Amino acid sequence: MEGTLKGLVALVTGGTKGIGKAVADKLSSSGAQVVITARTAPEENTNVHHFIAADLTNPKDAEVIARDIVEKYGRIDIIVNNAGANLSPGGGFQALSDEHWYSDWQLNFLSVVRINKLLLPLMIEKATGVIINISTNAAKEPIWEMTMSYSSAKAALNAYSKALASELGPKGIRVNVVSPGLVKTTLMMDFIENIAKSSNITADDAYKAMMDKVGIPLGRMAEAEEVANLVGFLVSSEARYITGTNYAVDGGAFSTVL
Repeated sequence: MEGTLKGLVALVTGGTKGIGKAVADKLSSSGAQVVITARTAPEENTNVHHFIAADLTNPKDAEVIARDIVEKYGRIDIIVNNAGANLSPGGGFQALSDEHWYSDWQLNFLSVVRINKLLLPLMIEKATGVIINISTNAAKEPIWEMTMSYSSAKAALNAYSKALASELGPKGIRVNVVSPGLVKTTLMMDFIENIAKSSNITADDAYKAMMDKVGIPLGRMAEAEEVANLVGFLVSSEARYITGTNYAVDGGAFSTVL
């Protein structure tokens, strides 16, 4: 798909690590000018992507991102809302405070709503654009021991995305959701390490317990690049008739017929 996105401007939130970095690199290799955001600058000193420091749980930082994109490029063609994380403790409803719920919903749902609301006028003006919201399979199959507040925020993201696709389709804008299962990233490994510490077991045992709990027919976690490959297709003109759909990238883990 080299060169298929030439001349287009793409925003990838949370684009310095893991899935976000893989997506940013994929879109850049396809010709797009990519803007990435994160709270801290990428570890790799690179000028390939335009970096904006931002904490998306802060509404004012979303305004900073939008203003920077308008001033520097005057357009936005692709938005990949990737920033998100399962940061709350496991243990079910008793372990979650109001602050845990608030933080998860700010990062995993409301940040997406804000970014889209600020940048969509640029897409509507040109009657073209693509939005990809990164969700999770846990929004459909929540694991109460580990993902209760995170899963609920992502389930709201799924419903919002479907409604947005219906609203924006007549305006020439496509909206889709990509829902990874377990992906081998630094954040995932840190999450497993935290489970191990809180459960007083080894990291290997925590990893095995998670794999057993989820049940992946392909027998492994995804690589970030495998998620990025799907995003790269969905933002391209080859997917121009696809909108309002939620795609699982989970190695077959989702246990019901879609």
